[in-house]
Amino acid sequence: MNDDVAHFLQFQEIEKNASPLTLRNYAAALARYADWRGAAFSCWRKETGDDFRNYLYDLMKKGLKRSTIRLRFAALRSFYKYLVLRRGLAKSPVAEVQMPKIERGLPVVLSMKQMDELLEMPLKSDAPTKGPAWLKYRDAAILELFYSSGLRISELLELDVRDMNFIDEVVKVEGKGRKQRIVPVGGAAMRAIRKYREEAAVSNGALFRSIRGTRITQQAVDQMLKKYLKLSGIPFGVSPHKLRHSFATHLLDAGADLRTVQELLGHASLSTTQIYTHVTKERLKKVYDEAHPRA
Repeated sequence: MNDDVAHFLQFQEIEKNASPLTLRNYAAALARYADWRGAAFSCWRKETGDDFRNYLYDLMKKGLKRSTIRLRFAALRSFYKYLVLRRGLAKSPVAEVQMPKIERGLPVVLSMKQMDELLEMPLKSDAPTKGPAWLKYRDAAILELFYSSGLRISELLELDVRDMNFIDEVVKVEGKGRKQRIVPVGGAAMRAIRKYREEAAVSNGALFRSIRGTRITQQAVDQMLKKYLKLSGIPFGVSPHKLRHSFATHLLDAGADLRTVQELLGHASLSTTQIYTHVTKERLKKVYDEAHPRA
C-alpha cells in the first residue's frame, strides 16, 4: 500500500465517515486492479484511460456481473477523484471510461410459506447441531431478525446487546455511511433473541457470537444458511440479501407504502426501493395468469 492509497483510505474513514466494510471493499478493489496489471504496474499516477478500458474489457470477458464491475470501478473513481482534489493529480484516467449499464434483474424472494419453513429449521428436533446447546437458538434469532427488520448482513454482524431496545421493541442500526436508523423488531424475533441471550448467557458486547465467544462472521452466517437450506424444500440458494428482499417485498404485498419501506431498509434514494414494486407487480401477474380462467 503506497502513500496515495493510505491517505485515500484515511480520508474515507475520517472525513467521509466510511464504514469498515466500505474501506475493505475500496482496498480490495485497488489491490485487484494492481494485481491484474502485474509487472506492468509501477505507479497509480502513471495509469492511463486505455489501461482501465482494457481492465474493463477483461472483466466483462471473464463474465463478471455488471454490478460487480461497477462497484470495482466506483472504488477506482473515488480514489482518483481524491488524487485530483487532494493530492495534485492533473486529471483522473478513470473518468473517461464508460461503464456498462447495470442489469435491472428482479430480486429473488422467498414465498411466505418458504420463509416460514426456513425460520422453523434451527429449532426442529431433527436438525443436526454441532457445538453448544445454545447454537440453534442463536441461529433462530439471526434468521428471525433478518426477516423481521430487513437488515443488511454488515448491519447484523455489528450489532451489540446495547443496540437492542427490548421495551420499545426496536434496534439501533448503523448502515451505509455510518448513518444510524431505528428499526422495529417483531415479537417473534424479540422472543427468539431473548431466548438466545438466556441460553448463551450473552449480557453485553457483541450480540451474535461464535462458539469461541467472538463476534460472528459473514462466513459463519453463510454456512449456517446453507446448512438449513439443505434441510428445507427451498429449491434455490438463499443469501442474507435475499432475506432482505423478502422482507421488503412481503411488506409491500401487505400494503406498506414505499416511503416507509425505504426508511426501514435505510435506502438513501427512493429509486433503489422502487425495484420491489416491480417484484410485487410480477407476483400479482403470475397469480392472475395462474388463477383467472380467461387470462
